[in-house]
Formats: sequence, structure tokens, C-alpha cells
Amino acid sequence: MLTKTFRGGVSLTECKELTVDRKIRPVPAPPEIVLPLSQHIGSPNQPIVKEGDMVKVGQRVGEAKAFISAPVHSPVSGKIKAIRNVLNPVYGKRPALIIENDGKYESVPMVKRDSGDRLSKDELINIIKEAGLVGLGGAAFPTHVKLNVPKDKNVDSLIINGAECEPYLTCDHRLMVESTGHILRGIYLAAGILGVKNIFLAIEENKLSAIFAMEKAARRMNKKLPHAQIRLIMLKTKYPQGGEKQLIKAVLKREVPPGKFPMDVGVVVHNVGTCLAIYEAVDAGKPLIERPVTFTGSALKEPGNFMVRFGTSIGHVARHCGGFKENPVKIIAGGPMMGLAQYTLDAPLTKGISGVVFLSKKDAEIPEEFPCIRCAKCVDVCPVNLMPTELMRMVKYSRWYNSSALYPADCIECGACAYVCPSKIPLVQYIKLAKEKELQEK
Repeated sequence: MLTKTFRGGVSLTECKELTVDRKIRPVPAPPEIVLPLSQHIGSPNQPIVKEGDMVKVGQRVGEAKAFISAPVHSPVSGKIKAIRNVLNPVYGKRPALIIENDGKYESVPMVKRDSGDRLSKDELINIIKEAGLVGLGGAAFPTHVKLNVPKDKNVDSLIINGAECEPYLTCDHRLMVESTGHILRGIYLAAGILGVKNIFLAIEENKLSAIFAMEKAARRMNKKLPHAQIRLIMLKTKYPQGGEKQLIKAVLKREVPPGKFPMDVGVVVHNVGTCLAIYEAVDAGKPLIERPVTFTGSALKEPGNFMVRFGTSIGHVARHCGGFKENPVKIIAGGPMMGLAQYTLDAPLTKGISGVVFLSKKDAEIPEEFPCIRCAKCVDVCPVNLMPTELMRMVKYSRWYNSSALYPADCIECGACAYVCPSKIPLVQYIKLAKEKELQEK
């Protein structure tokens, strides 16, 4: 099978061997859950419970009235101890529910359906919305919004993202091996909602066990689906292959214009974890209260893949991994390329966090920055065809007169430019400053 890819990008040291063979194991919930009310892109949630209320597993505890939003559900049963601003690992200080876990795990009734195929598109989208589903690839965009395609958009293709191109992270790989049938069921439901016949399951070539498992199961399902066929696409192992625009370019050779979205070129992209969550919401009636997370890195004693309830602290899971071999100098929520550094182990896990990486002093060392030698390596690897070195100069020397011509807003902050820079210039940080300046001028 020929591999497909996009222009630019880099080959990274993967570091996936630490966890790729580790099955997903559940982590017991801690005595206290710190559940952020904002765990997605879009309008923040407001609490619909108050201090002193008793809640059950799966009970909705936060919601927003806006279309681009997703409700939050309690992952444990117990008492609302407090509602206060706490550290959100993605958005800074934001409101959260402090839930005292009573250890009983009493659940609200979950409606199991054996007739999901007979539900209408609107009914399925409403179930997914009410379950609080968001994209589990990292962006955490509300799933029901992606599935509710406007009438003026002609979507003909669904791409399932199994790339998992960030170093260290392996939880999606394990899902494809361990939950193959349920993922395919979620894919089928998503395709039915969108009304598409073209379904592409895209997996990087370094995930052979996932490719074999998904291809075998997809062949069986295709025999039962005459109106839609799942086609497996093997991708070249390259970063950032999992980016939506890069994935669309690699699979369909379609270009998503600046400022536009995948549905503008007839495509919807979903992560494999999101498809599993779709199955759980529709067929099992389960809201999104937990997700698989890779805990790994050179400072951790026993790296692995774990099923973790939202609101569980990073430190609680780290202790479940046996603690640290040495003091971690850097803690990254997400992958090392696009993840966010955390300053405390108390930060709670949320819907958009697929991994936590603990780096030792040796691995987290920040190199000294030297002057640009104009080698243009950053230009060669940029997946969105920008000129990172010129953006850096614009910021460094306050040359704002040509900011719009360099399109800083198009940067996806993948870090490929900084990775290949022989002068070790932190190009992404400079581009972030350029984005802020552009926003201030609007």
C-alpha cells in the first residue's frame, strides 16, 4: 500500500516505545474531583448545580446556551463541595466544581439503544450534543457542531484521523487495537448523519497493529454497508500529519484556503477517539466523562495508557504510575510539540488532553538561541507555507508594516520550524506574538 502525505513537515524521534504495547487500564478516581466547567472550544459552561448538592455519575452539572458549546457531566457520585476558580490546564484560571467523591459511583439512568440506525439525523445530533462530546484529538471542538453541516455546504467525504503524529502519545493507537469494532460503529453513525459515501480511515504507517486490526474489521463491515465503504489510507509517518488541513491534503489532495474550514472543501474530519465516544453516546447512552490518556516521559517510573475520569489531577495519575525516577523539569499536557507546559501536578485532566509528558532535566534543556543564518529550513518544513523567519524578524525588530502580508494567523503552531532551526530560534513564540499584535490591530 502506497503511503500518502503532504508538503513540508518533519520526521521526529517518536519515543512511542515507552507505551505503545501498554494496554489501556482504568485509574481509580481520587477522593476529590476538580471538574472544570470549560473543557472545549466555544462558549463556557455555567454551573447548574450549587454547593451542597448531591450528584451522580453522568449527571449534567454544567451547560451553556450557545450553539458552539458542550455540557459537562459528573464523572463520580458525591457532594458538590465548592464552586470556585481553579487552574484550568488549557485556559488558565476558570470556574470548576469541586466534587467530594463518595466512592459509590451511583449513576443516572443511561439509555441503551439497539435502534440507533432508525433515529433521524437531528435525533442523533441531539444525543451527541447532550452527551457533551468534543473532538478528542486535542482541539476539543464540539462534535455536534461538526456533524450539523449547513445546507449550503456540500460535504461528500468523512476522514477518520488515526495519525497520532505527536511523539510519545499512543492512546489512539491502543484504542484502534482494543476497541476496533466500537470505533467502526461510531464511524458508521457519523457517516450516516453526514450522508456521505466516501469514508477514509487514515493511519500512519508506524502503527501496523492498528492498521491490521482496523483493516480486517473494516472489510467485514463494508460487506454489510453497500451504501458506504470505509477505505483505509496508510499515511507516511511525519509530523504534523494529524492536522486537519494536512490530513485533507494528504488523503484527498484538497487545499483548505486560509480562514476556511474543512467543510468548505466538502470534508469533515473526526478523531478515532471521538468516533468511539459517538458509539458510547448513541448505543450505550454514556456521556463523555472519561477518556484514554498516555502518561509517559523520561522522568516517569511506569509509563502507560490509562482511562481517566475528567477532573482527576495529573499528580494522582502520576502516583498511579509509581511516581518519578527523577524530578520532572517539565510537565506537558498534550504532546511535546503542541502541548502546554504545566507548573503544578494539581492541574485536572480535561476532555482535550490526550497525554501528559514528564521530561527530565536532560530532555527539557532549552538550547541557546543564535542569529538566523537564512538557511530557509523553516520555510521548507512549514506545513502551511509560511515564512517563519520573516515573521520572527517582523516581531524582533517591530516591522509591523507588513504583518498582514505574512499571514501569522494561518500558523497552526506545530513547532516544526523551531525543531529544524539550526540556530535554535524559538520561532513559534515569535509567531504567537505576531498573532497577538494582529488581533490588537483589528
